[in-house]
Amino acid sequence: MDKEYKHSNITPLDYLKFLIPSLIGIFLFMIPINVDGEVTIPVAILADWVQQLLDGKIPLIMTVIISLTVIFTLIGSIMKPAMIKDKPFLNSLFNVQPIWVIARILGMIFAIMTLYEIGPEYVWSGGTGGLLLQDLIPVLFSVFLFAGLFLPLLLNFGLLELFGTLLTKIMRPLFTLPGRSSIDCLASWLGDGTIGVLLTSKQYEQGNYSKREAAVIGTTFSVVSITFSIVVLKHMELDAYFVQYYLTIVVAGLVAALIMPRIPPLSNKKKTYINDSDIQKNEEIPEGMSMFSWGLKSAALTAKKTNSFDAVIKGGFKNVIEMWMAVIPIVMAIGTIALIIAENTPVFEWLGAPFVPLLQIMQVPEAAEAAQTMVVGFADMFLPALIGVEIIESEMTRFIIASLSVTQLIYMSEVGGLLLGSKIPVNFKDLVLIFIERTLITLPVIVLMAHILF
Repeated sequence: MDKEYKHSNITPLDYLKFLIPSLIGIFLFMIPINVDGEVTIPVAILADWVQQLLDGKIPLIMTVIISLTVIFTLIGSIMKPAMIKDKPFLNSLFNVQPIWVIARILGMIFAIMTLYEIGPEYVWSGGTGGLLLQDLIPVLFSVFLFAGLFLPLLLNFGLLELFGTLLTKIMRPLFTLPGRSSIDCLASWLGDGTIGVLLTSKQYEQGNYSKREAAVIGTTFSVVSITFSIVVLKHMELDAYFVQYYLTIVVAGLVAALIMPRIPPLSNKKKTYINDSDIQKNEEIPEGMSMFSWGLKSAALTAKKTNSFDAVIKGGFKNVIEMWMAVIPIVMAIGTIALIIAENTPVFEWLGAPFVPLLQIMQVPEAAEAAQTMVVGFADMFLPALIGVEIIESEMTRFIIASLSVTQLIYMSEVGGLLLGSKIPVNFKDLVLIFIERTLITLPVIVLMAHILF
């Protein structure tokens, strides 16, 4: 790395190239502003504007997009033509595992049934498919549009490199992880959990993380993004609590990150690398340089390497397409099934029953209703909000559910599925245990914060 910097000829223009896009990205994604008495962030304001502009047309638009996704998925996964197979982006998007093919087909069927109100009413009613297609998916559509387009401002111009270097001395003693892992964490937090999983998997395959480090990072730091969190909060009708809500998520997430690497199953993972070597990577900052100056140079070099703004814009559009086509059909499929089960059976009441006494001890209002949402988040992180907003009146309890659904982290519709499909050494049993542990660790922290706030 030293040699690279010696020959890189970093100029003041490179520092500006890092600073300006990064500051714009921070403003769009991280700076809360007050609009009509409600605290929100600029990306959410833009999302609201798009929803108003399209005025009820988004369910039809998304049904068409989901249907096109299924058509291309069947072509890509069964016929595997060169036009898809030879292009990495299209191949990863449309050549998927059979379970995801089935899930996308179900998502399309449910979307069409709901849009035209055909078939059994329990599929398309306002409490099941209708709730997803008419209420949630328009929010996802608009938030994903701007989140995807503007993500490169955070990811491509050096911001992650700067913070990654600054956090080097923190990650190892606190989280038992190498400093470079902070880049994965920030990519998840600022961008999306899927980005974190993909980064972690790539780093592990390249021999930069041990088996234990890859498992810890993938399951503990592939956190739900700010934009996903906004969607959950908006659906819970708690927009005015954004700052308190995200502070709660950060505190609970940090507590879990301190504990999870030190208990099974993560603590039992091998410390060897993918090639079975046990030699740790060098994390030292070059002699004569401070952490900040080294981080700033790393950021400037990254910005310098981002030569083409066309490529950045293209990357933004790829983000949007991937979110619309890979995430939303799965949410429609799993969400509809889970809501049908929640509306018509006592399954989630049974699964959540052990949490009722715990919530009562913690003096959480409407404990029995809240308990129903405790386990359903394993299927998809939106489901606790979808179910909770329908059955719970207490703002405090809805705040707890919204926060917990984000900090539970392991949800099979996206991060869990990606982890199982990657080379990161975790299995389904590990994910179940990690989900339960995260729930039990973060719940007391969230409830305490909720009692302080309400």
